[in-house]
Amino acid sequence: MARQITNSIAMVRPIAFYFNEETAANDFFQKNLGEKRDVVQAKALIEFDGFVDKLREKGITVNVIQDDDSVFYTPDSIFPNNWFVSLEDNKLVLCPMFAKDRRTERTKFLGSLIAAIGKDTLEIHDYTKYEAEGRFLEGTGAMILDRVNKKAYCCLSERADEGLFRQFCADFGFKPVPFHGFQTYREQRVPIYHTNVMMALGEKFAVVCLSAIDDEKERQAVVDELTESGKEILDVSEDEIDNFAGNEIELEGADGKRYTVMTHSTFNVLTDEQKAVIQKSSEILIGDVHTIETYGGGSVRCMISELY
Repeated sequence: MARQITNSIAMVRPIAFYFNEETAANDFFQKNLGEKRDVVQAKALIEFDGFVDKLREKGITVNVIQDDDSVFYTPDSIFPNNWFVSLEDNKLVLCPMFAKDRRTERTKFLGSLIAAIGKDTLEIHDYTKYEAEGRFLEGTGAMILDRVNKKAYCCLSERADEGLFRQFCADFGFKPVPFHGFQTYREQRVPIYHTNVMMALGEKFAVVCLSAIDDEKERQAVVDELTESGKEILDVSEDEIDNFAGNEIELEGADGKRYTVMTHSTFNVLTDEQKAVIQKSSEILIGDVHTIETYGGGSVRCMISELY
């Protein structure tokens, strides 16, 4: 039987974390405050290690992969959920990446990832050839998977090609639910680069910024699919997703207990009523990753790759 959440995750401990000019082309959550590289890296390490400790304290199995200073410069290695998707039945999907300097993460870490998954036989599906065509599908950043109900939600963007999304769904038996999401940036409506900054799925609930879906038919289609799947919808505002309210993830801790992992930034902007929706079925676990959010444009969910 398919599971929505897992107890086992992979995280990459960075060695050269910093603001990435290449990804900033369409990730408008990134901010460069001008601190020195070594200062940002040192702060990111403190946040990363503290966050890993919190997860492990709750009985979540965290497989930490250490980045290294080899020939490949990987400033965004801390966000591994973009270059692969782990599926049940020992399937691993390698994903095509928008930023050239992120593609080397697969080369660096694939061996360590396979060791962490710990399977004698692993069925690898390689989509990376589509990079040569300028087509991308950045893992569980680009797609929110309802593994139990076999649905996949995708905010289409430069990093989420609709054709590749539909191919993924056909290959692995998901019903595709594509839509277009937008945020207001410098007084203009611009595409949201990743689905997982505006949407998250737990076993019992769904967090989504419905106002980011400008097309009414697309918005209603998302609502209908979530409702049909029995998810209680927690509708968040654009201001709340600016504080990474969509970048949450539910994980399984000790004794099967559910934890919804979010950042301080998110916890501080959610209302008591919104938190109560989550807390009906899941305990909130807070990580402090402010530096990582600021310079990287991603939060706790981006840092976590589920292993199935």
